[in-house]
Amino acid sequence: MFLKMSRTRHRTAIAAAVLTVTLTATLVTPAVARAQAGRGAADRAAGQIVSASRVTDYLLPGVPFAAAAWRITYRSTSATGTAIVDSGTVLVPTTPYAGQRPLVGFAPGSQGLADKCAASAALQSGTEYEAANIAQLLSHGWAVAVPDYPGLGTPGDHTYAIGRALGPSLLDVMRAARNLAPAGIPAHGPAGIMGYSEGGGAAGWAVQLQPSYAPDLPLVGGAVGGVIANLQRIAHSLDGGPFSFLIPYTAIGMQAAYPSLHLRRYLTAQGRTDVRKLEGSCLEDASLDYLPFTKSRSITTRNLFTLPAIERIMRLNHLGGSAPAAPILLQQSPADEVLPYPQAVELYHRWCARGARVEFRAIAAPDHITGGFVSDPAAVTWLADRFAGRPLGAECAGVGLTP
Repeated sequence: MFLKMSRTRHRTAIAAAVLTVTLTATLVTPAVARAQAGRGAADRAAGQIVSASRVTDYLLPGVPFAAAAWRITYRSTSATGTAIVDSGTVLVPTTPYAGQRPLVGFAPGSQGLADKCAASAALQSGTEYEAANIAQLLSHGWAVAVPDYPGLGTPGDHTYAIGRALGPSLLDVMRAARNLAPAGIPAHGPAGIMGYSEGGGAAGWAVQLQPSYAPDLPLVGGAVGGVIANLQRIAHSLDGGPFSFLIPYTAIGMQAAYPSLHLRRYLTAQGRTDVRKLEGSCLEDASLDYLPFTKSRSITTRNLFTLPAIERIMRLNHLGGSAPAAPILLQQSPADEVLPYPQAVELYHRWCARGARVEFRAIAAPDHITGGFVSDPAAVTWLADRFAGRPLGAECAGVGLTP
């Protein structure tokens, strides 16, 4: 998710994850848009396996089957269209599946910025707070591909919350899963996407980019929840609030995705200290301990929100500029205190205006974290309906939805 859970909730989620899954392992510019839209040299190899190591079969207590897991590195494409290598995890139930086994690209929520926070590492240690969601997908007999995202588990800083970096990473881990011969995932089987919070942003961008970036990977649908759709609205909402640490988190991600910005030159001495702490943090040891109720201007020498280069990058990462080919379930809580509800509604209208098939559901949840627990089971059920070929629900009705 986009923010750290309270310490009590975090411990509860970890305990649930440990009980649910235990791994017994031995282990911009127009040019940017063209690079992402085209099938150029950088992305022609996207999805190829660079390395793969088997994680020994693991058990899901209470679920009557086992699954096989691999930790992989694979080729992908950066936010600026260059070739990179990402890491991730592929999980496949060992029980037979009647028909072609579906593949789900699961976009994890916020893990942190340090390599030790990567989802692949958390799954191995049993501390991944979304392990129960992955287990639910596996319980349907589906294969699951989970990216770590650029800079988590691979060199460099994590491109935190930057959709044009996260979307290709998610699509390419799904391609890599199909290229992983021992996994036995059908090369042309049904595929879907699911994610909440930072994962919702990644899922939204993956579904939007798929027609141009990964036409070889048609999707039955994308379940997008707690979405990061408009970085400008989110930043202004968070600034000076209890989750203000997420602004430097995102600035670190922006700098990682777009190195030419040179954002560090705008940091004050205190800002440099805070950023060093955040760069080595996972969400269980960051969050409210850093920068609560801090205005971003107090750790920078300039108002970064007004810099033309940053405004341009934020607009470039504003979801809704083109219509996804696959149907979408978009879920958001009106009470979300981290990712403003209006920017999700705005995304709904942007997609619908471009001809996308979008079902919007307002989540009955009192906050961002609870919204994840409420929306995830609905997302799995919705994907099951898509894999089964059942009719879609109300699409782009727009009743009562105003940005």
